[in-house]
Amino acid sequence: MTAVELGLDTFGDITLDEAGQRVTDAQAIRNLVDQATLADEVGVDFIGVGEHHRPDFAVSSPEIVLAAIASRTERIRLGTAVTVLSSDDPVRVYERFATLDAVSNGRAEVILGRGSFIESFPLFGYDLGHYEALFEEKLELFSLLREEKPVTWQGTMRASLTDADVYPKTAGGIRAWVGVGGSPESVVRTARYGYGLMLAIIGGPAARFRPYVDLYHRAVGELGMPAQPIGMHSPGHVADTDEQAWEEAYPGFERQNNTIGRERGWPPYSRLRFQQEAGPEGSIYVGSPETVAKKIVASIRALGVQRFDMKYANGTLGHDKLMRSVELYGTRVIPLVREMLAE
Repeated sequence: MTAVELGLDTFGDITLDEAGQRVTDAQAIRNLVDQATLADEVGVDFIGVGEHHRPDFAVSSPEIVLAAIASRTERIRLGTAVTVLSSDDPVRVYERFATLDAVSNGRAEVILGRGSFIESFPLFGYDLGHYEALFEEKLELFSLLREEKPVTWQGTMRASLTDADVYPKTAGGIRAWVGVGGSPESVVRTARYGYGLMLAIIGGPAARFRPYVDLYHRAVGELGMPAQPIGMHSPGHVADTDEQAWEEAYPGFERQNNTIGRERGWPPYSRLRFQQEAGPEGSIYVGSPETVAKKIVASIRALGVQRFDMKYANGTLGHDKLMRSVELYGTRVIPLVREMLAE
């Protein structure tokens, strides 16, 4: 089997300190940089930082945080999870990531998305009525910018470009993905513009996404596009034992899901729901290194993906527990996954 990359994602969740008080946004960001530095030291392949504009997540400018991480790391790849392209400008996004690629010595990549949270649209003056059109048009433009040649382009959502060039130039281009939550149209669009496919699997068994994987491969072939990698992103938490991991993780999942659920009209999050998702057929990778590794391997085999990213920060779980989760993921989970995949 082709070598699989194993990464970690975070949204810069606002956590609780030892006294049970919310840490400041600034402290949450500094903690995140420490966590990413540790991830580099223990052999994690990728760290993804998500963009949000709301009180429960500290990071609104992932590229700046990633630049700080770049200054303290040597090998880990640096990217987003995701960049909300619909409410940003593709030219500026490309320039920021090209700059990040320079300061990180070629380690930058970007995962582009429409945004499952919508706060950025009114914040930056975009009409949610144009939700689909904004992403389609900007993704097309970004795909042209990736060629790093003068671009002539005309659309309806931003000013046209005539023989425009963007700087800085990169040594080998920017690796780019599109984050998809389960829309067939999004899968085909990702293939059409030549991006890697990153599946956000946050509910139910990974195997139910196999039709999207097959659709992507089929679309790439029919469109005559070069093959691109497929990855998956799911939440999780690693501790020394299954019981410890479950007890540490559940309060944060409950708080976070209920906060978001009140905004979206979801039913209250229950321990039963958590247990179902944390079990073998669910989307939460919680447990000891052995338990988490086995579940990751099962998902990789079910989907045939080339990367698995675990969102290790979920809700208010404290910095020390997150550091331990990162440590175990790198020192125990990753070697176990590679060993099992080689069998």
